[in-house]
Amino acid sequence: MQNRRDFLKISALGTLGMAALGQLGCNPAPKTPDRKSFGVGLQLYSIRDAMDADVKGTLQKLSELGYKNLELANYKEGKFYGFSPVEFRKMVEDLGMNALSSHTQVEAAGITLENAQKMADDHAALGVKYCVQPWIEEKDRNVEMYKKMIADWNQVGKIMKGVGIQFGYHNHNFEFATVDGIVPYYYIFLKEMDADLITMEIDFFWASKAGQNLVEMFNKYPGRFQLFHFKDMFTKQEPFFDVIKDDIAPVGAGVIDFKGIMASKEVAGMKHFFVEDDNQGNGKPFEALETSISNLTTKILV
Repeated sequence: MQNRRDFLKISALGTLGMAALGQLGCNPAPKTPDRKSFGVGLQLYSIRDAMDADVKGTLQKLSELGYKNLELANYKEGKFYGFSPVEFRKMVEDLGMNALSSHTQVEAAGITLENAQKMADDHAALGVKYCVQPWIEEKDRNVEMYKKMIADWNQVGKIMKGVGIQFGYHNHNFEFATVDGIVPYYYIFLKEMDADLITMEIDFFWASKAGQNLVEMFNKYPGRFQLFHFKDMFTKQEPFFDVIKDDIAPVGAGVIDFKGIMASKEVAGMKHFFVEDDNQGNGKPFEALETSISNLTTKILV
């Protein structure tokens, strides 16, 4: 009888165990969210060499990594990376991505209204929502030239607005260097740019290297920063204003508090953000881009 009782106990436990295993089998592990659902963007300057070598193959890799929105950095003679606006747009959309923004240089010498309209029409055909001035030559970094360029950019912004595109300005660190007793970014750029015609694309790395507190900036100038550039840095340093790229890190691999800054995104007026790596991942661009999007979708944006 004792043996029979032991046998029945073991049989009952076995049945319960099998039932438990069956329940586990019916409840699969949680599905990993689609990276594209996070809307992570990429500034294509980060992989400029790869884009020069193989546009279609490079875009395919970006799609596979999970990037959703692209910001271009190659507009010449009405074409983007050698393709017509319609051709490039189709190529991107066929891969499940969007051409959302484009960096386009408006030279300090100025731009004719005819050329500005051509630039606007080409970008409208591409379907972007933003067109951004990305750079100022060192020889033009003075108060007089800053004011002249901003007056021109306001005109360009008005033309862009006419075709449904928001013009913008992307900073580095030199705009925060004191010139003639003032900090141009605050006392010329933000002051003289028409806020309706020109939005700021704030670059976290360069602003941080210039010693700026981004949250304080957003609180002081709310709604002026529709675009964010996510770029990390390995070390905190004393503020400097030369364009030195050696300390650029993949997003989340450095010391910038992205979560803390993103907590103020609504105050800033942020609508979109892009990963950027000026150093192209120190020779390993796609590995760096994988690190950035992995950190964003598993640690920063969740």
